[in-house]
Amino acid sequence: MKAEIITIGTELLLGEIADTNTCVIARALRDIGVNLFRTTTIGDNPERITHAIRESIHRAQVIITTGGLGPTVDDPTRAAVACALDLSLEFKPDLWIEIQRYFNRLGRTAMPNNRRQAYLPHGAIPIPNTVGTAPGFIAETDQAIVISLPGVPAEMQVLLVKSVLPYLQSKFKLHEVIKSRIVRTAGIGESIIDNRIDDLEHLENPTVGLAAHAGCVDIRIAAKADNEDQAKSMLDTIETLLRERLGDKIYGVNDESLKKAAIDAVTKRDWHLAVIESGTSGALAAALSTDPDSFSGGVILRKGLSLEQLDTNLGKFRAIFAAEVWIGIVLNHSKKEYELGIILHSPDGTLRQDSSFGGPPESANHRAANIALDFLRRKI
Repeated sequence: MKAEIITIGTELLLGEIADTNTCVIARALRDIGVNLFRTTTIGDNPERITHAIRESIHRAQVIITTGGLGPTVDDPTRAAVACALDLSLEFKPDLWIEIQRYFNRLGRTAMPNNRRQAYLPHGAIPIPNTVGTAPGFIAETDQAIVISLPGVPAEMQVLLVKSVLPYLQSKFKLHEVIKSRIVRTAGIGESIIDNRIDDLEHLENPTVGLAAHAGCVDIRIAAKADNEDQAKSMLDTIETLLRERLGDKIYGVNDESLKKAAIDAVTKRDWHLAVIESGTSGALAAALSTDPDSFSGGVILRKGLSLEQLDTNLGKFRAIFAAEVWIGIVLNHSKKEYELGIILHSPDGTLRQDSSFGGPPESANHRAANIALDFLRRKI
């Protein structure tokens, strides 16, 4: 079964609000074994919404829309779905009663335009909204099923979990699950990883894909199986292969952060950490400052220093912060690339690393901080 999501709202296209609904719906569909093939965002335009739904019907069996179910004239989803399915809108007296009751519970009175929300495409199954005024609906046709949910994230999620997912599981007798895992790496480029795991990236189930970030690369594994235990076993198998091929370049999975991996390397030896940096606008100190128990503090110096100059300055600040471990970083921008110097002092001795990288200026500080965190977690 194929599914598509259509998020509706001009405010999404203008970047005024972020679309979080797609992420929530996508994960929910994944967990019940539904394949999501495409997502689309459309403004509050009836003709474009109608066209998008008609296109989706030719590709997918389930189309889920969010947004455009409010009471105003710029909430066109109900009419657009009806038009796309060649249906008329019909008034649902029971829905109108529920909408009025919702307002009464709030000590308010439903406005005349709220009555629009009680109109649904002919024959559609209402999805009552117990946490808002906009009911959703399910419109079944011979070709596909269109499910329309409100755009307010809290309302959408309630209707999705309580009504839509059980409906899909029952309607399509869904027994499979899709589970995913993110294996997180640092200190290795995307192209090198691709070269080492190329055969895994061609698997059909589980699937393996890469996503590069500033100084880090994530490897996504997704597995479809009859139950969660089988899916977990498939994910475990691929993760084991990744660890065999990538070794200590892997620093964690899922929500485990590079900062946590670096901090854990320090705290497991009962040490404390301080930093001194130049040219990074304090990016490394900012990343570590959320862990005050192990991070003693940081010093930010002017731009343009060499690593030797920074190390000389270090002696002035050692008495200020009680830390067994000091890491210093210097980021300088040459004509073509950024040059990063790292020096690490610990009771085990002194280590140094020089590297360079390119990329957009807005990500340079973050990339430098991640490279330093990776150096710290591997060398302590």
